[in-house]
Amino acid sequence: MRLLLVEDDPKAALLLERGLEEEGFVVDVAATGDEAEERAALAEHDLVILDWLLPGTPGIEVCRRLRAEGSTAPILMLTAKDAVADRIAGLDAGADDYLVKPFAFGELLARIRALLRRGEGPRAPVLAVGDLRLDPASHLVTRGGRRVDLTPREYAILEYLMRHAGKVVSRTRLVEHVWEDETDNLTNLVDVHVSHLRKKVDRGAALPLIRTVRGRGYRLAADPE
Repeated sequence: MRLLLVEDDPKAALLLERGLEEEGFVVDVAATGDEAEERAALAEHDLVILDWLLPGTPGIEVCRRLRAEGSTAPILMLTAKDAVADRIAGLDAGADDYLVKPFAFGELLARIRALLRRGEGPRAPVLAVGDLRLDPASHLVTRGGRRVDLTPREYAILEYLMRHAGKVVSRTRLVEHVWEDETDNLTNLVDVHVSHLRKKVDRGAALPLIRTVRGRGYRLAADPE
């Protein structure tokens, strides 16, 4: 899943980015409100982590603008403001949750998972294609009961393919969703990661699930080719 982290403190942003990437998330980082809006316009994000105190446009105004522009991604506000009036103002601006600084990284993860589950609606929490299972809550992946250990990039690619099972996903689309930087130079890197992913997922299986669609991209499906 792809997150947008808006934090103007370089040290805090780096620590959060590394921690979230270790948990399997792809993280775009913005240091200002204007940069956050630009990032949000360039790529689809599953969740936004938004600091209230930003240089220039404050986070609460960024929140309002994102909602006005049609963004439906859950927004988690981070702030040192702990007054009830401030929390109400943040929620009224369109935020879905509120975390007061300083906070434990474990609590941040728990709130992220809760917001992502809330946004899933009636969708099953565990993704399944054939005998392949992916649990977004625990990031556990199994194939025929066998645990499949993936890197964060491989996990992000697999999750995206499973959420679009049966459909052809272009390399460009994978770059936009899985990598922070959108550039054509990364499309060859997609092939390398998918190759490694295919070896881990389809190894020893009678039916390959990850298929290459020549000239178009990749398709994950359990039906016979």
